[in-house]
Order: sequence, then structure tokens, then C-alpha cells
Amino acid sequence: MLKLEQRPQASKFWTYGSPVLALLITVLIGVGLFVILGKDPVRGLQAFFWEPVKSGYALGELAVKATPLLLIALGLAVCFRSNVWNIGAEGQFVIGAVAAAGMALLADKSTGPWIVPAILVAGVLGGMAWAGIVALLRDRFNANEILVSLMLVYVGTLVLGYLVYGPWKDPMGYNFPQTKTFERVTQIPRLVQGMRMNIGVVIALLGSGLLWAFLFRTRAGFALQVGGLAPAAARYAGFSSRKALWTALLISGATAGLAGALEVAGPLGQLTPYVPAGYGFAAIIVAFVGRLHPVGMIFSSILMSMFYIGGELAQSRLGLPKALTGVFQGLLLFTLLACDTLVAYRIRWMAQKAGPAVAAAKGVR
Repeated sequence: MLKLEQRPQASKFWTYGSPVLALLITVLIGVGLFVILGKDPVRGLQAFFWEPVKSGYALGELAVKATPLLLIALGLAVCFRSNVWNIGAEGQFVIGAVAAAGMALLADKSTGPWIVPAILVAGVLGGMAWAGIVALLRDRFNANEILVSLMLVYVGTLVLGYLVYGPWKDPMGYNFPQTKTFERVTQIPRLVQGMRMNIGVVIALLGSGLLWAFLFRTRAGFALQVGGLAPAAARYAGFSSRKALWTALLISGATAGLAGALEVAGPLGQLTPYVPAGYGFAAIIVAFVGRLHPVGMIFSSILMSMFYIGGELAQSRLGLPKALTGVFQGLLLFTLLACDTLVAYRIRWMAQKAGPAVAAAKGVR
């Protein structure tokens, strides 16, 4: 029989190399899927790995997709390093978008440029408030944060639906469930004229640097990580698990809410029922593929945004289903988990021992 045996020491090379191996395995499986579906695998791989980077405009669109993924993943990395399992970043993203849209709808023709920072702050506060519910229930009632954060995703989506189908619905929008288009002054400043890429890219990269400094150069970041790796040691050292819980969830909610604000006041320009794009769930994969490290998550967010754009291109050009994006994301996650398992464990063949009854029967014969 096969048995997993823990290795005395994991390979440092494969600890960081397993995401690359997982990507290669995902690509090979993807080629097999294209062949099974009767599509040209070369064209399929071009849609996922060449089309998103072949021009300046394509790179700009890649950055538009990667920005919310990176921002949300940064916050999730703080949670996961603290052993706080926030699975509901999608809900915090949605509520951040709702709060930002509420601020944007207050603008009119006379509103000044101060509205843009106000929109971003509203998004941050909305995401923090939604994550704060998870922290409160875990702190006061010991509720499971996985279930609470996940269920709040659906509550947040229902709040969004109520607003765009109800009080915030555009009366001049031909009965479509959406708010009016935000005033021009609320538009997040773009980095390049003629492209949708905006200052959210700069904010996300700055956030990566700030997170690196927080985790590896501050006492608070060290306390969070010790609490995640060894709770007993953290308590012995006097680190507060309650403070770590609130800090991790509020940071995660803030980054997810900021991503939501940048999305509605940037590429979308209005609030619609299609704001939940799955970024909050995809960012979990981004965080783990990036090894919960700010630099690694920059590259993994780019990879995940390539999957999003490649899935859209494969749908329009090759006639493949939209679900292919989710298939590639899931394959990457599962192959990464498999590779990580083999990094920590080796497979041994163990001869099955005969039971007492069998041994006795052999003795009689």
C-alpha cells in the first residue's frame, strides 16, 4: 500500500519552484483539454499566454485585471499568515464597491476632484465594516470565520441587488438594473491616455511594498506571523490573539473594499449586478501561488489575470465555454496543492502486514 511519509526537511528549491511546476502541469492538462474539445491547442495557448501581452493596450488590460486580484490577495495573505481563514473577500469587495458607488452618486457637475479620495476611503471603510462583522462574531461568539465570511458574500450580493434593482436604479436606464453613470469628476485618474489602466496599479504596487515592510520589518507583523505558526508560543510571548484577529481581518477588508472602489469608479463607471466577478475567490489562489509573499503575489496576480483574459478570448474566438477560466484556475490550485504535498512528504510503498487470523491459518497449514 502507498503511504505518505513526512520528509525530514523540505527542499528549499522546490518550496519556491513548485508553483512553476504546477503551472507547467496545468498547461499540459490544458493542452489535453483543448485536444479533447476538438480545438487547436496552439491557438488555445496563444489565447491564454500570448494575446494578453502582445501589445501595449493588451498589457494595460492585463494590469486592469491584475490590480483587484493583487490588492485582495495582499489582505488575504495577512489573514492566512495569521491563521485567520477569511474566505469572504468577495463580499468585502462587493460592499466596498457599494460604499464607493454611494459616495460617487453624491457628485454633481459642481463637485471638485476631492471626490476621488472620498470614493476610495468609502470603499475601504465599507470593506472594513463587512470584515469587522466576521471579526466581531469570531471574537465574541467564537463563530467559525470560514462560514461567516463565506455566507456574508451572499448577503453582500443581495444588498447590491436590492440597490441596483431598487432605490439606486437609473430612471433613465431603460429599466436595466444599474445606477446612472457616475459623473466624470469621479473617474479614477488613468495612467495612460486611451487606456483603462489607472492609478490603482500604482496603489497596488505601493501596497505590496507596505505589506512587505509590515510583515518583515515591524513587531506587529512578526506577532501576526508567530500567532499563525505557533499560537501557544505567541501567547507565551504576550502577543494578543484577539488583536491579531481584528488586525488581519480589518486589513483584508480594507484592501478588498479598496479594490471594489477602484473597480466601480474606474473601468465600470457605475454600479451593476455584475460587480461580483469572482476576484475575491480567485485572489485566494493568487495568494497561495505567490507563497503569501508580496513579490510572489505580483507575479501570480498577473498569471491569474492572463487566465481571465485568455478565457474571454477563448470564448469569443474558439467557441469554448466561459467556464474554462474557472477550470484553469482550479487546475492551478489543485496541482499546486499536489506539488506542495510532495515537497513536504514522500510516497512510500509499505508491505501490508497479515492480520492475526491470516497468520494463524498459515501456521496451521
